[in-house]
Amino acid sequence: MTKHIIAPSILAADMTQLGNEISAAESAGADWIHVDVMDGRFVPNITMGQFIVEACRRVTQLPLDVHLMIEKPEEHLETFAKAGASRLTVHIETCPHIHRTLQYIKSLGCKAGVAINPGTAIGAVDAVLGEADLVLIMSVNPGFGGQKFIPESIARISQIRKQLDALASSAWLEVDGWFDA
Repeated sequence: MTKHIIAPSILAADMTQLGNEISAAESAGADWIHVDVMDGRFVPNITMGQFIVEACRRVTQLPLDVHLMIEKPEEHLETFAKAGASRLTVHIETCPHIHRTLQYIKSLGCKAGVAINPGTAIGAVDAVLGEADLVLIMSVNPGFGGQKFIPESIARISQIRKQLDALASSAWLEVDGWFDA
């Protein structure tokens, strides 16, 4: 049986109560804490940076799953790793040298993830499936919380799962977005 991980995003948290919100997520059974970092360039919204990751690290021992929706993420990887990230996920769309970026993340002591937007061909990540510790399929367009789930994401998730299984990969398959059954 495949293990499922619950990684609630602090994007929806009341930032004035961040420690309490993370504690509540832990009490409810969260396995990881997901931190959505947005720069206002790669995506239209701006959210949090390494200071929030540091604050999260001070209040939890759960893995911090940091999703970098930013341009030139390689310029910020060391800062986020030092802030306490356990996993750093970058977008295939922002990394022209994705192999090097994933290797650099690992050299910083973090698990390396690659994310792919709904409008990007799923084959764009084929070359790094063996290198990634995590593959993140966006089931909404990145940049805002509360969007409607894109139904075509289900086929994309299935395709990546099959590819990871064929490689006997231990990489996590993560889905980002809201699904209201």
